[in-house]
Amino acid sequence: MTPVPDGYRAVDLSPARLRDVLAIDTWAFPSSVGEDKLAELPTALPWSRAGGVEAADGELVGMYAAYPYRSFPVPGARIPLAGLTWVGVHPGHRRRGILRTMIDRHFAQAREAGEAVAALFAAEPAIYGRFGYGLAARDLRLSVPRGAALRDVPGADALRVRLEKLDAAKHGPVLHAIHSAVDRPGWATRETDGALEASLADPEFYRDGAESLRIALVEDADGTPRGYAKFRRKDDWKPEGPRGVVRVREAVAQDAATARALWGVLLDLDLMASVEVGLLALDDPLWFLLVDPRAARPAVGDNLWVRVLDVPAALAQRRYAAPVDVVLEVTDALWTPNAGRWRLVAGPDGAEVTRTDADADLALDVRELGTAYLGGFTLAALAGAGLVTELRPGTLHAASTAFGWPVAPVSSYVW
Repeated sequence: MTPVPDGYRAVDLSPARLRDVLAIDTWAFPSSVGEDKLAELPTALPWSRAGGVEAADGELVGMYAAYPYRSFPVPGARIPLAGLTWVGVHPGHRRRGILRTMIDRHFAQAREAGEAVAALFAAEPAIYGRFGYGLAARDLRLSVPRGAALRDVPGADALRVRLEKLDAAKHGPVLHAIHSAVDRPGWATRETDGALEASLADPEFYRDGAESLRIALVEDADGTPRGYAKFRRKDDWKPEGPRGVVRVREAVAQDAATARALWGVLLDLDLMASVEVGLLALDDPLWFLLVDPRAARPAVGDNLWVRVLDVPAALAQRRYAAPVDVVLEVTDALWTPNAGRWRLVAGPDGAEVTRTDADADLALDVRELGTAYLGGFTLAALAGAGLVTELRPGTLHAASTAFGWPVAPVSSYVW
């Protein structure tokens, strides 16, 4: 592990240091909201895995934390995963090795907890690539005109969509049950009370002039919930008339009929001109239901970044779309136990991974292994960019097919 820089010391954090945490967080991520107001909000911060770096005088100058996900979806399985979050360094203490110290501690804690994979949302992607994280999921952002035509889906007309103001006590358990039932790689479920409470918080200073959060809840004829959207409206008036915007914070639908019923309502709210939604999977039903997808002004952003911490364990934990028998030569500049040749014999029902001296079929860095891990990017695409090397002709296609997955990965919220 990299030594702590001279003049600093690594520390664990507890709720008693919330004010210090908020101070360093607002230094790392400038905020118009004061620390007193931030301290009143519920925090999703996982204190059991929160740490930082202090200067000699005791000032907290860097911090990080990790959500210890116990049931994180990956292709064909659910695994323990370390979700890195709240990473920040005071601007007066940059370029001194503080971030490297914290990342090293995070990796060590994750491996000790039996987490073979880590993931994060990257504020600055160039930083995390240096630590072996690879972009593993993208998301779709849309700005859909009001009244945009949708294709018909059988059964959608039989569903009811209720519109209500968000009530954390009433809606929280229902939304969590719907959200946690989704089976999609990267779809992280909020597993702690703190994370659930924070996801339902709705302080006025975060509304940007819009209304309080609303809920669109889709139910079948028996009243069983099947999907929902958290949203808020912001009115706007122009000389030509009302031009309000619907901002969808999160949308979840368990099937096509539910999606059609949900979006049919959200795209037809009075006084609104458009509906803005982000963090959708690239294969989200809304995209295919739109008769004119161009009018939605689609944009693609980076979503989850994945770091493989234990190559054999990580590869053995997920499933594969097709049978494969391949030797991977992996490089990892930060964790030498990952480096070397690994034979992967796998398929839809399981996988075995063993270290081998056999000739390698493919060569790649641990960063590219992370990129391919959730099935959202193919090894063939990475090879086309010169990031994966086919050492034995004919092996790339089969391995690329096996690592793929029929459902696009995404996380519906930024952690």
